[in-house]
Amino acid sequence: MKSFKTQSKKILDMMINSIYTHKEIFLRELLSNASDALDKLYFKSINGGETGLTRNDFAITIQADHEAKVLTISDNGIGMTASELEENLGTIAQSGTLAFKEENKLQDDMNAIGQFGVGFYSAFMVAKKVEVISKAYGSDEANIWSSEGVEGYEIKKTEKAENGTTIKLYLKDNTDDDKYDIYLEDYELKDLIKKYSNYISYPIKLYATKYIPSEDKDKEGEYVKEWETVNAMVPLWKKAKKDITDEEYNDFYKNMFYDMENPISVINTRAEGAIEYKALLFIPQVAPYNYYNKEYEKGLKLYTNGVLITDRCEDLLPDYFNFVKGVVDTDLPLNVSRETIQHNRQLQKIASNIENKIKDELTSMLKNKREDYEKFYKAFGMQLKFGCYANYGMNKEKLQDLLMFYSINQKKMITLKEYVDAMSEDQKNIYYATGSTVEQIENLPQCEKVLEKGYDILCLTEYIDEFVTRVLNEYDKKPFKSVAQETFEEDKKEEALTDEEKNALTAIKEVLKDEVKDVKFTTNLKTHAVCLTSEGNISIEMEKVLNAMPNAQENPVKAQKILEINKTLPIYSKIMAIYQDKEALEKIVYIMFNQARLIEGLNVENPTKLADTIMELISK
Repeated sequence: MKSFKTQSKKILDMMINSIYTHKEIFLRELLSNASDALDKLYFKSINGGETGLTRNDFAITIQADHEAKVLTISDNGIGMTASELEENLGTIAQSGTLAFKEENKLQDDMNAIGQFGVGFYSAFMVAKKVEVISKAYGSDEANIWSSEGVEGYEIKKTEKAENGTTIKLYLKDNTDDDKYDIYLEDYELKDLIKKYSNYISYPIKLYATKYIPSEDKDKEGEYVKEWETVNAMVPLWKKAKKDITDEEYNDFYKNMFYDMENPISVINTRAEGAIEYKALLFIPQVAPYNYYNKEYEKGLKLYTNGVLITDRCEDLLPDYFNFVKGVVDTDLPLNVSRETIQHNRQLQKIASNIENKIKDELTSMLKNKREDYEKFYKAFGMQLKFGCYANYGMNKEKLQDLLMFYSINQKKMITLKEYVDAMSEDQKNIYYATGSTVEQIENLPQCEKVLEKGYDILCLTEYIDEFVTRVLNEYDKKPFKSVAQETFEEDKKEEALTDEEKNALTAIKEVLKDEVKDVKFTTNLKTHAVCLTSEGNISIEMEKVLNAMPNAQENPVKAQKILEINKTLPIYSKIMAIYQDKEALEKIVYIMFNQARLIEGLNVENPTKLADTIMELISK
């Protein structure tokens, strides 16, 4: 029995029990090592080795023995001599693949997967004993390396007909927490191969059970064992764009990301030079059911040379493009377990490139496929708005041209650029109004005067909208202006109030107390009797949004409301006639104020009292 060449058994114990997040990773690691062994022999065959071998001669096989509880993984690659077994498997963290690349100066020429020497030891997460039978290409001698873990290992001569390496895993006994014999089941092995190693470029063949139906309808079929190639081998993103059909894109997307609908757009991109990667990105048609809650997880699938490293690499996508699905295949430096990518400038550069590609694709869709873009925007527009608002508007310049709002004049969704392009020369502001629906906004009293001037109004119907306009502040040097806060020059020239009007307004304020900051008579409302407007940084719509948040009632936000009363309608004369009758005034003001609240979409605290007061006045 030989001891491992590392100083402490604790290192191997850490390798087995601490580095990897999931036990199932062992299969990915062993298949990656097998792929490396095939790569090495294939490299030899195309570089004057005169092996006579082609890529079609190579394969990886997997066979499960349920009775003995042994899982066997074999390759017909370059194999190892006794000294190489000693060096590569007797020394923890010794990478034969890394040494091979360095010896042959292949850092940029050969896409071998293995970079670290710890992957092999992941086998001990599921196996109580591991045997490695290997015969180097061109050698007549075969050797077997065996170990039961931290105690050490043995190397002996053995018999093996062909070159390559066979690994036998004697699986651990099941426990209450772990069922190790699941790794002998066809369905589990197929799932793990497809999940982690589907795009290894050599066939991975599983000796699997298959049902053969009988040609005689009166007889049952039979189950047989046969070799089945499980992996796809050639990733879709490695094919030439001209050779990929829309159907292939759609099938790949739906199978990979479990969506029932085809993607609305596909981005197939690659970069070569200082950084190299291939990316296949998809923009979905509809948002997943959990998209706007904390259960949703963003990120792209990250591969290195066809082997899955992580299902979700969050660093490759900004939050405002988190709806994008896809894969990125590159060769960036990984951590020792190859489960996570290291943060570095290359990763940041790839993420920046991907962000630009997504932005360009959305811009192109908006320009050339308007119907598709509007469908996309209905599903994910709010996320773009969040992106504008987040981090104090740090990304607003990137996203503002992708925003859309409903136009009252044009009766459709338009961009901010389209709004500004349609403005008349005398219009100084971008006007907007807030409400729960377009219909409600169109009926707001404050809209009437703006529309009469021929100015368009953008309808802000989502709770984030007004916050976005505040952080944008302006677009193309045109300030955003709420119709509820606009006062035109002609309105500022209203006649001075008479003493009687001042007394009437004072009496109304006494009735409303702190419900409003002020009360005004106005000629700005056209056909509407009353409305609520606001002053200051908090609008009425923002008050509704902020007070709907958790725990908001402990310290509610309050907009500085102003009750405006139309001076051109009979209600004005009625008020002037009865304002000295406190009881009568209280009833009319109560109805007017709650009417204005309803118009603004605010709650009425006591609907029954309002209804009774209205009926009382009607009956008189």
